[in-house]
Amino acid sequence: MLRTGLAQFPKLRLRRLRRSEALRRMVRETELSPSHFIYPLFVTHGRGVKAPIPTMPGQYHFSVDRLADEMVDVSRLGIPAVMLFGLPATKDEAGSEAYAPDGIVQRAIQAIKDAVPELVVITDVCLCEYTSHGHCGVIVDGQVDNDRSLDLLSRTALSHVRAGADMVAPSDMMDGRVAAIRATLDGEGHSGTPIMAYAAKYASAFYGPFRVAAESSPQFGDRRGYQMDPANAREALREIEQDIAEGADIVMVKPALAYLDIISRARATFPHPLAAYNVSGEYSLVKAAAANGWIDEKAVTLEVLTAIRRAGADIILTYHAKEAAAWLSP
Repeated sequence: MLRTGLAQFPKLRLRRLRRSEALRRMVRETELSPSHFIYPLFVTHGRGVKAPIPTMPGQYHFSVDRLADEMVDVSRLGIPAVMLFGLPATKDEAGSEAYAPDGIVQRAIQAIKDAVPELVVITDVCLCEYTSHGHCGVIVDGQVDNDRSLDLLSRTALSHVRAGADMVAPSDMMDGRVAAIRATLDGEGHSGTPIMAYAAKYASAFYGPFRVAAESSPQFGDRRGYQMDPANAREALREIEQDIAEGADIVMVKPALAYLDIISRARATFPHPLAAYNVSGEYSLVKAAAANGWIDEKAVTLEVLTAIRRAGADIILTYHAKEAAAWLSP
């Protein structure tokens, strides 16, 4: 008689609960629904703009006047939140449009809250899209100066909240930026505004399509001096712990699919809400394979998102959000 642990075959038959969809649904351990998604999108200047992004099929640059219809669609699908990235009219050394009261993201926030007030609007807080050099902070002697960058990041977050943002998400990976933003928001009467920190953000090759979409590639060097080394796992837990200590309400691992082990370790270590960013390269790989007929796009997409949830993410930022939400609808 074949033994499996303490049980004997054929008495133990694990396949019994896989015989029908109803049975599988009853014992399913991981739930995936539109309520777990945040939909990232790109806003740009101009009017009537809905321009396809070549590196990210199915994604677009939207002008502010085209946002209302898109946001109504997002809300209808049951997606609770969006993440905004802006393409400025001009760039300079200090990334000044990032914190300008009439900047592109600030205008987009107002338009979205006017169109769909219940939608949670989250803003990416960084300088890389706005600076002429493409780095995430102030450049001093050819290097990103951590401490001088904190003031501009704090000003950016505050300007977003003043425009109506429900949450801010610093992605720059400067040390101390969560504490600086928290102090600035609290000091200006916005103690109720949560911070979702890109806590463990790796210097990943999977960001390539995004950098084309956001026009944010560094003009010299790279970001390995401040984003995390992909070889490191223990360091990610230190980064997450520090951001929590500084006041982060939600912590994020980015990318997601190639870093499921980091998501799992973070979930096992910290009780805090945990987000994971299913990034542009992960998205575009699926789209390219599907376009060539190599994979079943729906099945692969839902499997990827389920894997991210199974690893421990409460929230998934994903460009698949709209189509996945439609597929998940009864």
